[in-house]
Amino acid sequence: MSGTTPAPGDGATGPEDTAPAAAAPETPTDGTGAEGAREPRAGGETATTTEDPAPAAPAAEPAAESGDGGEGAPAARDGAFWAFAAAGLLVVLALASTTRFLEGWVPEIAAGTPLAGFAEAVEYPVYAILLGLLGNLLLSLTGLRDRLAAAFRTEFFIKTGLVLLGSTVLFDVIIRAAGPAILQALFLVTAVFLFTWWLGGRFGLDDRLRALLASSVSICGVSAAIAAAGAVQARREQLAYTASLVILFAVPSIFLLPWLVGVLGLNDAQAGAWIGGNIDTTAAVAAAGAIVGEDALQIASIVKSTQNVLMGVVAVLLTAYFAFKAAPAGEGSAARPGLATLWERFPKFVLGFLAASVIATVWANTAGEGAQDGLDTAKALRDWFLIAAFTSIGLEFKLSSLREAGWRPIGVFALATAFNLLVGLLLAFFLFRGFTF
Repeated sequence: MSGTTPAPGDGATGPEDTAPAAAAPETPTDGTGAEGAREPRAGGETATTTEDPAPAAPAAEPAAESGDGGEGAPAARDGAFWAFAAAGLLVVLALASTTRFLEGWVPEIAAGTPLAGFAEAVEYPVYAILLGLLGNLLLSLTGLRDRLAAAFRTEFFIKTGLVLLGSTVLFDVIIRAAGPAILQALFLVTAVFLFTWWLGGRFGLDDRLRALLASSVSICGVSAAIAAAGAVQARREQLAYTASLVILFAVPSIFLLPWLVGVLGLNDAQAGAWIGGNIDTTAAVAAAGAIVGEDALQIASIVKSTQNVLMGVVAVLLTAYFAFKAAPAGEGSAARPGLATLWERFPKFVLGFLAASVIATVWANTAGEGAQDGLDTAKALRDWFLIAAFTSIGLEFKLSSLREAGWRPIGVFALATAFNLLVGLLLAFFLFRGFTF
């Protein structure tokens, strides 16, 4: 994220969103949040006239500073702009604090009731996004949303949170992981990503939305979608849509997979591998693994951590694909971006993620008894930044951008999830059937 051409609202978007709002009327969408005219082809394919993102708007354009793509942007960064930005930041912090409160309070009041298990399983992204949407509604009704939008820095919060996430994925966890865990992660991520990418094409989805859906289903849910969004320069509406689908499917899986483990008669290692390879969020993996048992939880965490490491690899491959293969339609090879563009588009926070993982691994092995306290502090900071990001996603959300999305993305996500469950079950069954603790 450049200091001279900041993206609007710091959503996980590309430069296509940075053009001043007054430059042209809003481009019609295809219902999936992607720009450009699109016509269906025979067999479900879609002809896409979407061009690669245009160069970022010049720094002199103050409209690019708006938190929602330029609407309601201040004429200049004067005292009023900074006052409203500070007020907007207070709104984000207040909603984040409320999220933290609800995360502990709801399970406490639900204890001993039939809703206790559900309350324990609901993760902070649910509260954060719902509170962000509520705040969005209230601020829109009062006419303050656009004035405060400069503080809804989704991209900054997300990327900082993901760098801190690296401190919780230690390299020695991967080293200690059994060979089957690594094999499962490699085969499962590859198969599910390619299947979802192919299926999205058959359903006629925009390539950027296909990348987000494929990454989220195959790797680790919202975090993978965010990494993919930075790599392919997806629109923040596409990221919000994908994040909503991840949460929608992950919460029921917390209870469904442990029940199926008993029905299928899987051992603890097989159960943990299946849960870790299929539920899309790390916290939901931990919740489902804990329901099965401590041994299953250990394997589930190792498998999920292994998949998380592949997030950076997928981001690099997606960056290369969209830089060299997704050139504007009708233009020759001379118009295709070069290595400089590849580096420019590369989500550099992935390097921070890897660096944080190395530092945390060294710290864990050299700091002695105080090592865990430092790692816990990094995890707490990570959670706060991610909560702020999810809150900002809700605050930036525009129903008009998604109301025409229809059933196609949901259908793709549902079918890809079913495929993930089946392939993950087969891999877990055969790779972990002889595993002993």
